[in-house]
Amino acid sequence: MSVSLAAQSNTPQGDTTLDDTTIVMPNLAIWQQATADIIAHLDAPSLPAILDRSLETLVQFDQTVIFAYPDQAQPLYLHDGFRGHAPGAALDNYIKGAYLLDPFYTACVQRISPGLYRISELAPDHFFEGEYFNSWHVHPCISMESGSLAEEIGFVAHLAGGFQLVYSLMRRNGNRPFSASEMALLRLVEPVIRQALTHHWRDLRATPPAPDAQPAWSMRGSVMELAFESFGAAVLSAREQMVVQLILRGHSSASIAQHLAIAEGTVKNHRKSIYAKLNISSQQELFHQFITHMLS
Repeated sequence: MSVSLAAQSNTPQGDTTLDDTTIVMPNLAIWQQATADIIAHLDAPSLPAILDRSLETLVQFDQTVIFAYPDQAQPLYLHDGFRGHAPGAALDNYIKGAYLLDPFYTACVQRISPGLYRISELAPDHFFEGEYFNSWHVHPCISMESGSLAEEIGFVAHLAGGFQLVYSLMRRNGNRPFSASEMALLRLVEPVIRQALTHHWRDLRATPPAPDAQPAWSMRGSVMELAFESFGAAVLSAREQMVVQLILRGHSSASIAQHLAIAEGTVKNHRKSIYAKLNISSQQELFHQFITHMLS
């Protein structure tokens, strides 16, 4: 898809009279000042807030958050841009284990290239119908009142100290998703944002694991975290545990079959066996059992 550039005059932000492939450039003086503020605050604690304010000269969003994911530990919560939304226990639950179901975390594990991504580009095919995306108990960015997000997008950066960093911008339920032109505009400034993030947290280092510590994940054909390996370990086979992992991350039976190179009917048989062994009857119960296991 090709895009065209248009200078912004007094056109209100979000005006729909322009084609969605047109990048509406902000007032150049405003963006130059925003960039100067970023440079001036590269080493200041206020940099994340400066980034929020700078990006708001380009596009509208409701809240932001920054997490850093080390290779062998829980994520670090680096920036609270929730703006009045209090994540409460959901934030603790996310850090303690629900992050394993976050497509941005999975992308970081797989060492996705730095850049700007929609969560829909990273998520499995049934993710948005799944329990994690719609659960205010474990998803720190939604609430019982506001419901699920309209969209989350994230700047992904690789830090020198062994972390993968995600700077998320979110629109709450009831808003429209980010348009193609808004995404194109944000991608134009992505190198500036990435360099600011990597510079600001250049000294962030993961705590070395103890000599006898197990890694955060092991290989069983593909990445499988020890948390998933321990869930149902007494009754589930290794293949059933892998199916559980893919179900919880939002894969359909067809997608699971493709990932594991097995027939879709075999996946359905695995699902029946899993439910019987765990004494449950629904995917919702499976989700709640896994979360209880993670937080115990």
